[in-house]
Amino acid sequence: MANITKKVSWSSRADESAAAGEATPLLNGSEQPQHSRQLSGGGSIFQIGRLSTVDLEEEITSEEDSLRGRPKEIPHNEKLLSLKYESLDYDNIENQLFLEEERRMSYMGFRCLEISRWVVCGLIGFLTGLIACFIDIVVEQLAGIKYQVVKENIEKFTEAGGLSISLILWAVLNFTFVMVGAIIVAFFEPIAAGSGIPQIKCYLNGVKIPRVVRLKTLVIKVCGVICSVVGGLAVGKEGPMIHSGAVVAAGVSQGRSTSLKRDFKIFEYFRRDTEKRDFVSAGAAAGVSAAFGAPVGGVLFSLEEGASFWNQMLTWRIFFASMISTFTLNFFLSIYHANPGDLSNPGLINFGRFEGDSVTYNLYEIPLFIAMGAIGGLLGALFNVLNYWLTIFRIRYVHRPCLQVMEAMLVAAVTATVSFTMIYFSNDCQPLGPESTEEYPLQVPNTSHISVKCRETPHLFCADGEYNSMATAFFNTPERSVRSLFHNQPGTYNPLTLGLFTLTYFFLACWTYGLAVSAGVFIPSLLIGAAWGRLCGILLASITSTSSIWADPGKYALIGAAAQLGGIVRMTLSLTVIMVEATGNVTYGLPIMLVLMTAKIVGDYFEEGLYDIHIKLQSVPFLHWEAPATSHWLTAREVMSSPVTCLNRIEKVGTIVDILSNTSTNHNGFPVVVQPAKLCGLILRSQLIVLLKHKVFVELARSRLTRRKLQLKDFRDAYPRFPPIQSIHVSQDERECMMDLTEFMNPTPYTVPQETSLPRVFKLFRALGLRHLVVVDDENRVVGLVTRKDLARYHLGKHGLEELQLAQT
Repeated sequence: MANITKKVSWSSRADESAAAGEATPLLNGSEQPQHSRQLSGGGSIFQIGRLSTVDLEEEITSEEDSLRGRPKEIPHNEKLLSLKYESLDYDNIENQLFLEEERRMSYMGFRCLEISRWVVCGLIGFLTGLIACFIDIVVEQLAGIKYQVVKENIEKFTEAGGLSISLILWAVLNFTFVMVGAIIVAFFEPIAAGSGIPQIKCYLNGVKIPRVVRLKTLVIKVCGVICSVVGGLAVGKEGPMIHSGAVVAAGVSQGRSTSLKRDFKIFEYFRRDTEKRDFVSAGAAAGVSAAFGAPVGGVLFSLEEGASFWNQMLTWRIFFASMISTFTLNFFLSIYHANPGDLSNPGLINFGRFEGDSVTYNLYEIPLFIAMGAIGGLLGALFNVLNYWLTIFRIRYVHRPCLQVMEAMLVAAVTATVSFTMIYFSNDCQPLGPESTEEYPLQVPNTSHISVKCRETPHLFCADGEYNSMATAFFNTPERSVRSLFHNQPGTYNPLTLGLFTLTYFFLACWTYGLAVSAGVFIPSLLIGAAWGRLCGILLASITSTSSIWADPGKYALIGAAAQLGGIVRMTLSLTVIMVEATGNVTYGLPIMLVLMTAKIVGDYFEEGLYDIHIKLQSVPFLHWEAPATSHWLTAREVMSSPVTCLNRIEKVGTIVDILSNTSTNHNGFPVVVQPAKLCGLILRSQLIVLLKHKVFVELARSRLTRRKLQLKDFRDAYPRFPPIQSIHVSQDERECMMDLTEFMNPTPYTVPQETSLPRVFKLFRALGLRHLVVVDDENRVVGLVTRKDLARYHLGKHGLEELQLAQT
């Protein structure tokens, strides 16, 4: 893959313009400022140069190793990782202030905190369910208006032979909605584009993505996904619900809105990365639950992305948020449909129940299911490769907001044109029985439960009493199209219709994902898989001589949907449970699991998952579950950054200001040492900025000029948008003062010896959610520092393993 960092952005352009200051983290190990303490541990310590961003036109060169034998460092590209992403401080900073506060708190105080966590999770589930309900209702109303206009136009011009006017009207309405959705995303909040799942995966992995959980992002996300779905794009509204739930969780748990500058003075204890990340996990799970009616699947989704951070009580709270979310959506949709108390809509999509003969399968069908999983892996890999190159094209040529809006409008118009053309030339007419009056209405895409009596409208070039199967697939919401492919009777679809629909929708969905619109890929993937899966069922049934249909098309449509989705996103455990919960039947648990595992294995052989590809394109320092398999010969010495910028326990204020102000060495963690260079603690950049802001100087404390003792509340009030060092005014006299870091530093940071193996370092970092890991020698002297970026370099998927093997030879 190409290595792209700077021109791909999940954050707004304002963040990029500010990247030269506080917002751009660099590795601890860059060239040092004038007053920094540089510690070298002898000849065995090498210095890793400063990382820098790379333009697309710049060629990538690898560093030649001048030493013979085993290399001191793997020949890797230091430009693979973007500098604008920081790690979350998930590990508690157990300094004196923190320990004093914890020791003062009574048992009842801890119980109240635990109750508050449950209350926050309940609010997260409730608000996420409300947002899902709002999206569903608004989509239905707006699509109903669009449908009515197109329906009347078709009725008017069918007899007169002016269907081209209907096509133009359909295309204009579609790209008008899409234009609005693209404008608000491209010009106001680019981070709201797409489903948001890659960003939330990164956040749960421990990476702080700029602007990903802000209120403005939520508003643009909700409005954007409504416009995208109503605009008839090959997208779904389920994926963005995960991002929406995460934003709700991040806002509610803090008890304030930094965007609105409102502080409600509640939940102040939760204003730190440790608590916030746990609540974001609950929000993501609540989003999955609201989207698919799968609370257990939501819990497992968060578990797959951040299981190392979990505990039993957190798991129960996340499950509680998921249950509240699906119940809230259920309850309010029942009121909207004038059936209060009828809780039959657990999520935005429901596959319907597989009952009767369709739920049975035989042992000899399992190999067929596995083969379909392999097909899904191949098609998923093809989808991901095509989307990867489309993304590269967009990065090079469609990076301006106006061009992004124009591309989205073009895709909307092409989607409408292709759909209309496919329906126009399709002659797949099926008989419409009296019981099918509401199952096959004339609908335009995304009308969401808007039905019209078929006898009142032309049946799209079919005779009276018949309907067009291609229109059933295209003139419908993707969710309802999936259900029709799952549950319609055998003989409903012609094999040619399914084949053409699969081919067409495959490329439309591939082109659509990555546009500057809020949209998900879950439902389009399911729809593609359901179409070719049903086609497989029809072909299998046609080659048998028995009169009974053992290869039920609906059964194979479900297997195909799972295979296609698994081949694209490469999720296994959570996706299995989501599919089982959405179908309401555990019978297919084993086949779905086998299909998803096969799709992942086959797909991973050719290309990574779609979300992993986009994460890598953003150059995010994402850590996978384990270190590379061939990395046991590597030690912390080869991985760490050195020399390290260290601070004395009692440091001069001018030295601290100079270190923090040096943009070429924008470190975020500093080991604190006592002579002769022995480690005694670790302090963060954010802590130093708060100390400078409040003038916590030794001379002022002695002269009793300070108003009060600094408390943890002062650090929580500044969280999460700590002021940049440029905004802190320090006079020339104050630069000569001293600052005592003893009370504020973490006196017990995690450390490892130089000879610790890379897998062990990786396991410590991943399991404990660390941001910094100090490397010391036998005398506890600091010789290096391991950060997330240091480890992420050595785990770059298939290409990273190739580099490791090359280094060994």
